[in-house]
Amino acid sequence: MALYVELLYFDGCPNVEAARQAVQAVAGGIDVRLVPVETPDDAERLRFLGSPTVRVDGRDIEPGADERTDYALACRVYRTADGASGTPEMSWLRSALSS
Repeated sequence: MALYVELLYFDGCPNVEAARQAVQAVAGGIDVRLVPVETPDDAERLRFLGSPTVRVDGRDIEPGADERTDYALACRVYRTADGASGTPEMSWLRSALSS
């Protein structure tokens, strides 16, 4: 079964392009589906934790993110090994792709 990768974002997000480039580099030949989130209702329906959000097979790549419910049309801040970041750690994506 083929994996699918989604990048959820809102227009104007300052970190979406950096995340898109990093995700495409790590995901290799896997198509990355860009999913625009346009309204607070969309954010709730899509379980959107902020822009950018990266999912593999529908699961957020950030460890522990599945337990969160703070859905919002907002920028996302990740707690990475290097401190706060506007993009997720690509090691999380590698791990999600190999699971």
